[in-house]
Amino acid sequence: MRGTTVQLEVKTQTGTDPFGAPIYSVTYEDVHDVLVGQPSTDDISASTDLYGKRIEYMLGIPKGDTHNWIDAKVFIWGQPFHTFGYPITGEQENIPLRWGQNVRVERFEMRGQTGS
Repeated sequence: MRGTTVQLEVKTQTGTDPFGAPIYSVTYEDVHDVLVGQPSTDDISASTDLYGKRIEYMLGIPKGDTHNWIDAKVFIWGQPFHTFGYPITGEQENIPLRWGQNVRVERFEMRGQTGS
C-alpha cells in the first residue's frame, strides 16, 4: 500500500488582538504517505449522529506524524476538505502497518483560496 501527499493547514499564533483573542498566520505543509479511504457505513452513521457532519473520507496518518489534525483544512488531490472530531489512535507499537491514526474529513467549500 502506498499513501498520497496531502496539504495540511498549519496555524501559528503570531499575537493577540486588542480583546485578547489569538491571531494566527496560516501556511500549508505537505504531509506524505497519507492513506485516503472510503468510510464504512458505521463511520458515516456515527459521524452524522455524533457531529452532525457527513464524513467524506477517512485519512490514515503515518506513525510519528506530529501535526495537529484537529479542526484543520486539508487539500486532498487539490480539493478542500475539513477535519472534524479527534484523531482515532491506538498503541502505535501494536498497530501493524505504517499508519497509526485515523482522521475524519468532510467536504469543505473555500471561496477565493486554494492550497499552495
